[in-house]
Amino acid sequence: MQFPESWLRALVNPPLSTEELCHLLTMAGLEVEECRPASADFSDVVVARVLSVEKHPDADKLKLCSVDTGEHGILQIVCGAPNAAAGMVVPCALVGAKLPGIEIKQAKVRGIESRGMLCSARELGLSEDHGGLLALPADAPIGQNIRGYLKLDDNLITLKLTPNRADCLSLTGIAREVAALTGAPLLLPTIDPVTPVLADVRGIILDAPAACPRYCGRIVRGVNARAATPDWMKQRIERCGVRAISALVDVTNYVMLELGQPLHAFDDAQLQGSIHVRYPTVGEQMLLLNEQTVTPTADTALIADEAKSLALAGIMGGEHSGINAATTELFLESAFFAPDAIAGKARALGFSSDASYRYERGVDFELQRTAIERATQLIIDICGGTPGPVVEALAADQLPTRAPVHLRMARATKVLGIDLGFAQIEKLIAGLGFAYTRTADELIVTPPAYRFDIAIEEDLIEEIARLHGYDNIPAPPPTARLEMLPLPEARRGVMQARRLLAERGYHEVVNYSFVDADWEADFAGNAQPVRLANPIASQMGVMRSTLIGGLVGALAGNLKRQADRVRLFEVGRCFLPAFQPDATRDSGGGQDGTGYHQPLRIAALAAGPAWPEQWGAPARPADFFDVKGELEAIFAPRRLRFERTSHPALHPGRAASLWLDGEPIGVVGEIHPRWHQKYELAAPAVVFEIDLAPFLAAPFPAYQEPSRFPAVVRDIALILPQQCAVAALQEALLAAAPTYVREIRLFDLYQGKGIAPDAKSLAFRVTMQDTQKTLADHDADAAVAQLVQTATEQFGAQLRK
Repeated sequence: MQFPESWLRALVNPPLSTEELCHLLTMAGLEVEECRPASADFSDVVVARVLSVEKHPDADKLKLCSVDTGEHGILQIVCGAPNAAAGMVVPCALVGAKLPGIEIKQAKVRGIESRGMLCSARELGLSEDHGGLLALPADAPIGQNIRGYLKLDDNLITLKLTPNRADCLSLTGIAREVAALTGAPLLLPTIDPVTPVLADVRGIILDAPAACPRYCGRIVRGVNARAATPDWMKQRIERCGVRAISALVDVTNYVMLELGQPLHAFDDAQLQGSIHVRYPTVGEQMLLLNEQTVTPTADTALIADEAKSLALAGIMGGEHSGINAATTELFLESAFFAPDAIAGKARALGFSSDASYRYERGVDFELQRTAIERATQLIIDICGGTPGPVVEALAADQLPTRAPVHLRMARATKVLGIDLGFAQIEKLIAGLGFAYTRTADELIVTPPAYRFDIAIEEDLIEEIARLHGYDNIPAPPPTARLEMLPLPEARRGVMQARRLLAERGYHEVVNYSFVDADWEADFAGNAQPVRLANPIASQMGVMRSTLIGGLVGALAGNLKRQADRVRLFEVGRCFLPAFQPDATRDSGGGQDGTGYHQPLRIAALAAGPAWPEQWGAPARPADFFDVKGELEAIFAPRRLRFERTSHPALHPGRAASLWLDGEPIGVVGEIHPRWHQKYELAAPAVVFEIDLAPFLAAPFPAYQEPSRFPAVVRDIALILPQQCAVAALQEALLAAAPTYVREIRLFDLYQGKGIAPDAKSLAFRVTMQDTQKTLADHDADAAVAQLVQTATEQFGAQLRK
């Protein structure tokens, strides 16, 4: 809602500066989005009269003008405007004047001295019209500063209104607010009923009373549609952002801006019979004023006569019944259309209008007769004419109701946090113009017809807070007992987990939980993801069941920006149907009440060189074993077990499931080559995704006595079947080893000459050390024999000689 400050101050003029007024409105809930001058900054431009015009002796398109500027004397000015003529009153920029982008100096033009410049509207920054000089009324006072004459020292204020404050879509509504906030007197125009001169009426029939419960109409004959719109009216509506068209149209727009009631004027000569408010027939079409032909839906109300449709009710008039320069008889419409009947109709047709914007938010349902009287008087004053009586069709049972709202003083005090007192609250409610009755401990308030947003007690408390001033409500610091929350030593915090990865060179990303359905299919093999009923974008239509897709998307974005080494991680929830088996079902997730599990997970991705460019080692890409080593270091001293697995997102031969204490906790592996190609990943990427709960678990450290005796080291080389998993073998050996075996570590893998094609040789280094004695050879030999026996019996191993 844009309006000039001068118009508002004509209705209510508090002793506030422009800046203070804007702050007051914003803090009252009417946010001032913009406040700017009504015109460009210029100076030393006065009203002048052209006394004579002669042809320039050395230029065909230039003229020598003798100009009367009042106290500044008669000046000779060279002008090239085609409409310059003797007797014309125009703006004249004196020597020294500063216009937008130019300073006027005394100069010679083709040998003739020019002492100023006659101005067009564009040269003054008033509009883009530069077809000629800006013509002023003949009675404009010669010599007066043009800024004062055109009232250019004004400000245009734009409000960003919330949908519930439709009452402030008019200058009257805004003025009511300012008066209530400041106590300044409200100076609304007096609107008296216009005495009918004619007896002519046109019948009104409400065939759709639910959509239009009140409709007022009046015939006015003998109007002059060619009459000029007064400058004061044109100036006000144009500064509200509405284009001036003709006097009759401008009057309807002026009343809408002043009172908030949309109006429409029909050419009465084009109407036949009574006016009907009805729904369209099947396939009915109509041509609108914007030259768009539409087929209204069955629930879109129309204004029609006995022969044809005339307008989309509350939205836009039809082309064939609108007024034009030849109109002498008009039918003036002022109606109330229910918000539900108008909401969304204009947008569905691909346009919007000032009328529909107001009706769908709620117009005062008692304003229609007042508005038609105001418009009638303005039309008669400007265009002449003789009015008939106002005809009103009313379906009283379909009008909105205003149920009384009980405002308890105790409740207001509790919600606001301060006790304003009964008298102060009563004063604030009265300042809004609300009718009320008082009891011992409450006010019973009846909202006015223009306030659609007052329905419950909290609405009234909000009004009290606005009027009292949010800045005036103290914000005392909360007082409560502070208690330290338990912090188990056996569990890391989420922030500590983030630091662990950040210290290893990973950067945290935060992705949307709703993703592309293709990501779910590619990275989770999920053909039935949790779908959103109202996604914010077509490519964000499902909830993620894995974090991998978001990391791959972030990687692709970084690679496009020439980042060669990328390390990313994310902590977040995934969303799984209740019936879907998942290792994370009890990992800090649980159900959300909708039948879905929301497990918390942590995932990380590494792509590019294994370490930053350096001279100490040759460059190589990060691989599976780099990420595997980082996981083992993070989980130490707990032992992770890695088992070969298949996963939709991962390379079939370079993927493993992660196990901890006999439970699966996630996966690790290289992104599948298929997705490398599809998502344009230049470098191989390795990713892991695990449940957050085991990642956060940190077993309490236990003391182990260091041995003072020397360690014994033996190497064992075993020949095993090709498919034998090293992790399973190591776990079995550790389980079977004596207590003094400290470590069994794989240090060599051999396949080739001397080994069968379906077999492999694994070499383990066994470290033994006792805390009570020095181990003898027979102790070490016994331990090695026990390990070899276990490998032979459980895995079919042979000791390599």
